[in-house]
Amino acid sequence: MCLFCEKYLEKDNVLYENDSAYVLKDGFPVSKGHVLIIPKRHISDYFQTTEKEILDMDQALKVMKERIQKEFNPDGFNIGINNGTAAGQTVMHLHIHLIPRYSGDVLEPRGGIRGVIPGKQKYLMNR
Repeated sequence: MCLFCEKYLEKDNVLYENDSAYVLKDGFPVSKGHVLIIPKRHISDYFQTTEKEILDMDQALKVMKERIQKEFNPDGFNIGINNGTAAGQTVMHLHIHLIPRYSGDVLEPRGGIRGVIPGKQKYLMNR
């Protein structure tokens, strides 16, 4: 059984759930409020999801965004999926990262998600 499936069975770990998705705190948070949105069905790949799972994960993202906004008042959010080992996925159960961002948490946030490949984040400077 995978780490996320085990944590789901311990219901006190679940921050939110609906028909086909649930939310856990990230075990190694990037920032205050970092959570994971996870389908209940054990699949490794976003492209294996059903329409219902996509809708339920999207609903969970929106619910948690509002909760995090009220509790931590971040200035922005990153939403990301590491899909496959080449993309950095280490737990092979699909999960979506909802990462609150705070002004000043990095020196230059421009380029955001592009920072997963060093040298590609500052794309305006690389023309």
